[in-house]
Amino acid sequence: MIKLENVYKSFRGQRVLDGVSLEIPTGKITVLLGRSGGGKSVTLKHIIGLVRPDAGRILVDGEDITTLDDREMNRVRRNFGVLFQDGALFDSMNIFENIAFPLIEHTRLKPDEIRDKVAEALAAVGLPHIEDKLPSELSGGMRKRVGLARAIVLKPQTVFYDEPTSGLDPLMTDSINQLIVDTQKKFNLTNFIISHDVEAALRIADKIAVLYEGKILEEGPPAEIKFSGNPFVRAFIEGRQGDYEVL
Repeated sequence: MIKLENVYKSFRGQRVLDGVSLEIPTGKITVLLGRSGGGKSVTLKHIIGLVRPDAGRILVDGEDITTLDDREMNRVRRNFGVLFQDGALFDSMNIFENIAFPLIEHTRLKPDEIRDKVAEALAAVGLPHIEDKLPSELSGGMRKRVGLARAIVLKPQTVFYDEPTSGLDPLMTDSINQLIVDTQKKFNLTNFIISHDVEAALRIADKIAVLYEGKILEEGPPAEIKFSGNPFVRAFIEGRQGDYEVL
């Protein structure tokens, strides 16, 4: 389990996280919802060790990662896969080289073993036999799938998604969301998704947390969040704008 305990973070005097506490259960899909610029990405960066909190703890399987040095943090990251918003593929590398990169960096596998694992990852995301293509030859949805293949090729315990359906049309959005569910079940992954896609969160999440002004307003299963009594949470879920008295 991943657990944030009273995490605070400010940048240039502006508080972004204001005592965030959140549990990410093992083997489940957790979605963090909130406004753009509301601290979702900063929360993710804390969990994967790219940013350290001003105060608070972040526990991964009981280990406080805020106390780890870079070498120790890299050990923890071996169990993480990350799908960034734009896929973050290397444009100068073909698809095989993109997906093989973490295998080459972190394992001592033989070339034929690497090729087999790349093929397996591509098959898992529904894109077999595209190893020789360049990222520029792929659609936005296909690049997201390749990014996911790279995220799971090391068989991580946890995969983090940064707005996985941003910029995609409705059909491709549905396809990516279903792929997230399918890979979670196939590989028994713990998935943590930051998003503002309420409809998708209600459909695929086991747990939803709503972040507002640096605080977790509410967390729970989708059925509870959908009928929340909190004015902001209800307005956000229903897609309404206006003034809210946050309870």
